[in-house]
Amino acid sequence: MNAYYSIVVDRARGALRIAMGGFFMHSDVDAFQSEVYMKLAQLGLRPNQHLMLCDVREMKIQMQEIVAAFSHVVGNPRSRSKRLAFVTGSSLSRLQAKRLSNRDGIAYFADMALAQAWLFDPAHDAVAIAAE
Repeated sequence: MNAYYSIVVDRARGALRIAMGGFFMHSDVDAFQSEVYMKLAQLGLRPNQHLMLCDVREMKIQMQEIVAAFSHVVGNPRSRSKRLAFVTGSSLSRLQAKRLSNRDGIAYFADMALAQAWLFDPAHDAVAIAAE
C-alpha cells in the first residue's frame, strides 16, 4: 500500500492533526516533513508551542531506516511539538511509534477521544503518560 498522509491546521487549539497510512519510502518522509514545516508556519505560534495529534492506525510496519527518518522529524527542533499524542492500531505499531522518541510530552493511545482529551488538557503540559 502506498504512503498517504493528511495534515490539518487547527488554529483554535494550536495543533496539527495528522493522519498517516501505508508504507513509506524516504521520499514520502521528506515530503511529509516539508508539509509539516509549511503547516507549522500557518499556525503562527512560537517554536515548539504547538500540539500534534498523529493518527497512525493505518500505518504499515515500516523499515528501520524509515522509522529512523521519522524519528528525525519528531525530534527536530524546528518541528518538535509541546505535546504529541499518537493514536495507534496494533500493539506492534505502538511499539514502532514508541521507537520514534523517548522524550517527555508524548503519549500513546488506542482511542482517539482519550488521545484528544490528554492532548488538549493543559494540565498535561509537562507530563508524559503511557495510556492504554
